[in-house]
Amino acid sequence: MPTKRKTVQSISRKVFGHPLRVGLYARVSTHDQRTLPLQIRAMREYAAQRNWTIAAQIKEVGSGAAQRERRATLIAAARRREIDVVLVWRLDRWGRSVADLVSTLQELQHLGVGFVSLTEALDLTTPAGRAMAGLLSVFAEFEREILRERVCAGLAHARQQGKRLGRPPSVGSQSRRSPNAARARQQQI
Repeated sequence: MPTKRKTVQSISRKVFGHPLRVGLYARVSTHDQRTLPLQIRAMREYAAQRNWTIAAQIKEVGSGAAQRERRATLIAAARRREIDVVLVWRLDRWGRSVADLVSTLQELQHLGVGFVSLTEALDLTTPAGRAMAGLLSVFAEFEREILRERVCAGLAHARQQGKRLGRPPSVGSQSRRSPNAARARQQQI
């Protein structure tokens, strides 16, 4: 009689019989925002429902455009194999842009670390979640291509208007062209 295989759900809860270690990441943009306790409480409840062990809990206050040093410490913990899953409240709390989101998700995937976003119900520990991550990467590539086309169109328009593009000529190259200008500058000094 054939033996039963473990289901994906039971595998996703445990690694070699041990509960998964999860890193919680909560972020707000300013000190005025008061959602950090809400984010942490929701993530702790979710981790408890899945029988995950909380190995790290990161709280960060800062703009989405700024470097996120605390997020980098969580990614470093993933590189050291200290966590098995990253849990966030929302995707916009984790990524600054679609491209940033996709690059960090790809890094986590290469490290064998899962990623779960509560409010979007995105769970990259499941096949459906991994398919969604693939769609996100397609949109990130689309976003990069649109941006590149806009920059190229803007540069072409500027050239048509007769604008000089690039760095301005340096003082050294200007003085080689005009010896009188170099003498005038020396007299001013």
